Amino acid sequence: MTDELMTIRQMCDAFDVTARTLRFYEAKELLAPIRDGQKRLFTKRDRARLKLILRGKRFGFALEEIRQLLDLYEMGDQQQTQLTRTYQVGRGHLADLKKQRAELDEAIDDLTEQLEWAEKAIADFENGSAQ
Repeated sequence: MTDELMTIRQMCDAFDVTARTLRFYEAKELLAPIRDGQKRLFTKRDRARLKLILRGKRFGFALEEIRQLLDLYEMGDQQQTQLTRTYQVGRGHLADLKKQRAELDEAIDDLTEQLEWAEKAIADFENGSAQ
């Protein structure tokens, strides 16, 4: 992407999001496009923020968490505060994701066992050996 401004359509195409999503992020003060009448023009900063927003969403961060982390960019400490806080929040989300994965693995194993039992029971019925 270049340093030039992008329209809402170009942003949608570049990031595979809807115009509604971009307007929502603007309303939540996550993005601040330049307004030219009804037209929104997105800067390089907006593109960088959107990339971080989408990554944060993928990692399970709440939008308010993302907004707070993005706002730390303006601290004037070469992003040390932002990086430190993002690391702390990220560690928490990583622990949550690992817990969810373990729970999913357990549910998958249990369902697999139940389906194997059902498959055998159905085969027994079809073979006339059900009791």
